[in-house]
Amino acid sequence: MTKPAPLQWGQIYHIYNRGINRENIFLEERNYRYFLQLCARHVAPIAETYAYCLLRNHHFHLLVRIQDLPDLKDPSTAKPPSQDFSNLFNAYAKAFNRAHDRTGTLFQRPFGRIEVFSDAHFAAWLVVYIHQNPQKHGFVDSFRDWPYSSYHAHLSDKPTRLQREEVLGWFDCPQGFTVAHRQETDARRLKPLIADDFD
Repeated sequence: MTKPAPLQWGQIYHIYNRGINRENIFLEERNYRYFLQLCARHVAPIAETYAYCLLRNHHFHLLVRIQDLPDLKDPSTAKPPSQDFSNLFNAYAKAFNRAHDRTGTLFQRPFGRIEVFSDAHFAAWLVVYIHQNPQKHGFVDSFRDWPYSSYHAHLSDKPTRLQREEVLGWFDCPQGFTVAHRQETDARRLKPLIADDFD
């Protein structure tokens, strides 16, 4: 397998990963909650999150923007942002293994990442694609019924770590957000952004 390019400061990425040998990585509700808690601990300090979806069949999707390079006297000393994602996966794997009497690696390595070079239009449709994943996989009749995605948080007034205002701006308004989610995403147009993900 070709070694993936390192994450770059200031860039947007579609991040995804799955369980090694396609093992399930979420077995009960507390697993989903804990994964999101670890995202807040390890990812939030170095990246802005636009969307996420955690799937029970062994994988997840994140759409994030890595923050700009920290203001350091010597930028070369900055820890690579990929390390924070590795810390997330390692911390989750250790807790998961303890909880489920399991040993060994949990996630496939390296984790998947696709840089989103396109404009906000394509980023918006990638948000829709991520949110619609549970319906695509047949877990629910409507993706709106899946509790482990960021869809409802974008339409809520409750505080959130998501970049809600920016994401809704991609759709012009909350109504545009909901209307876009009623449409089926065109995987052919999004292929450069999902080409080698786990769907």
